[in-house]
Amino acid sequence: QLQLVESGGGLVPPGGSLRLSCGASGSNLDYWIVGWFRQVPGEARERVSCMTASHYDSPYYADAVKGRFVISRDNANTVSLQMNNLESGDTAVYYCAAVYPIGGDRRGCQDLLYDKWGQGTQVTVSS
Repeated sequence: QLQLVESGGGLVPPGGSLRLSCGASGSNLDYWIVGWFRQVPGEARERVSCMTASHYDSPYYADAVKGRFVISRDNANTVSLQMNNLESGDTAVYYCAAVYPIGGDRRGCQDLLYDKWGQGTQVTVSS
């Protein structure tokens, strides 16, 4: 049973950087589709970025983070989100999520429902 744990959140000033990590246990992430989401209290959860296990698929980024965030697979058990030039609007709880791909499903990772979730890590951008 795949379990996910996020780490790397914290307080950073505007313009700063943070690197979030999503660590897997119970299974490795080699074949899983992995995404990062964020949520501000009282608001809907927002999809930030996601990637499949295929080198032929480009990662997805929400418009608000394009050019600033980079998702990557560090190893078989870790997917990271490098966040640069952070803005106050990036303040949220960030969640890692995963879903196992279904053969023949050609939807992009941004259109999938994720069924494995971490507990979240707080990111606060403030001076």
